[in-house]
Amino acid sequence: MQFAPTEEQKMVREMVAKFAETQIKPIAAELDRTHRHPEEICRQLGEMGIMGVAVPTDYDGAGMDNVTYVMALIEISKACASCGVITSVNNSLYGYPIKAFGTEEQKKKFLAPVAGGLVEGCYALTESGAGSDAGSLKCRAVLKGDKYIVNGTKTFITNGNVARYCVLAATTDPALGYKGVINLIVDLKETPGFSVGKIEEKMGILASGTSELVFEDAEVPAENLLGTPGQGFKQMLSGLDAGRSGIGSQAVGIGRAALEDALAYAKERVQFGKPIATFEAIQFKLADMATELDAAELLLLRAAWLEDNHLDFEKEAAMAKYYAGDVAMRAAIEGVQIFGGYGYVKEYPAERHMRDAKITQIYEGTNEIQRIVVARKLIGMR
Repeated sequence: MQFAPTEEQKMVREMVAKFAETQIKPIAAELDRTHRHPEEICRQLGEMGIMGVAVPTDYDGAGMDNVTYVMALIEISKACASCGVITSVNNSLYGYPIKAFGTEEQKKKFLAPVAGGLVEGCYALTESGAGSDAGSLKCRAVLKGDKYIVNGTKTFITNGNVARYCVLAATTDPALGYKGVINLIVDLKETPGFSVGKIEEKMGILASGTSELVFEDAEVPAENLLGTPGQGFKQMLSGLDAGRSGIGSQAVGIGRAALEDALAYAKERVQFGKPIATFEAIQFKLADMATELDAAELLLLRAAWLEDNHLDFEKEAAMAKYYAGDVAMRAAIEGVQIFGGYGYVKEYPAERHMRDAKITQIYEGTNEIQRIVVARKLIGMR
């Protein structure tokens, strides 16, 4: 058993950590305040290969592994949670299904620009009546000749307001349930009948746009179908497994930021004549934060290693995602507590970490759903 990273993994993590510390962290508060999409950061991360870490170089990715991806995403998210989720969606939710199920032509046309960091991608699954129950899609895609005619509205789509390309989950017939689900690759800038709907006002990750995608008799070429009809739901589950490692990594990054900020403040803040870091009550909080974050990262690295070795990682990804999300939230809450009154004001980053951490318990499958996934795998249920 080898816990040490390879030289390449170590080099990439150090490179990303330096970039995140010098280029992303200094503007994180401004991005949060203005809700500005960090396009310049996305382009630079693309040049570094981080928008397609595990995508082969033939499709403009970095050609590395998912362990490296987890390490890189933790560092980005530690600097800015919004930048972290944008990176995660490009790599996992959008990039993974095309890499895994796309044709050679689809990969070159739709994967390469996103993996290379030229444009953003998004994954459109959630609807107002279909979130955790992903088999209840109402967005309809009807094949007419050489085109699918798509009608429906998607909600809570990360990157939806800025993405060029989208992997769209739709149903050919709602009566078929799971068996009717298909995934289509959509060029959002070249699709008649598509428009961006409401852009959500959120609690956190404010530099990451979350929007509705509206399809009204939208025409999508039939050649943009991923795989074959009937495969869509299995593709969806596989893509969500990959995405959970990404969101778990985002959560650990947020938690590490909360810990580092709280630790630095505790060493500086003096009460009763000495730094509050010398008080046992504060030390216990810091120790618990550090221990849980290390455990969460190890769970993520295990899931990534299994994926890299083409082994089943569904249960491990679910474990890693929900544990990391819960740990991040606890770390953020304790971070605010250590800062005291200053943790509740926007002058300090503690309150931003707390706002950002909450979503990691919700999206990419709620933590309750993750527990169901784990339990069913343990029991042997499908």
